[in-house]
Amino acid sequence: MTIPEGNEAQVQALQNVDRIVHEPARLAVLTYLSLVESADFVFLMRTTGLTWGNLSSHLARLEEVGYVAIEKEFVQKKPHTMARLTQAGRDALAKYRATMQTALGGLSE
Repeated sequence: MTIPEGNEAQVQALQNVDRIVHEPARLAVLTYLSLVESADFVFLMRTTGLTWGNLSSHLARLEEVGYVAIEKEFVQKKPHTMARLTQAGRDALAKYRATMQTALGGLSE
């Protein structure tokens, strides 16, 4: 089986997709953060539907690769976590969007 002529770019784009961004939960977090200056942990939990542990794990991974910056502080003796999208995160999300447009743009229904 061969790839139809002219579709090589689509296949190549899918092979090169950023797996960090492509994971649905992380994509949701990055998308929400791209719409606001910063967001607290509770807001992200509610908007993404993720559990505390899942969100914490995904934010840690996004912070590890430099896509998200995390700021932790105490407000009235309670921990308060804020997240914001870094420039690297904005660039990764934009590149992901362009990659998916390339990969899926020429498909017929």
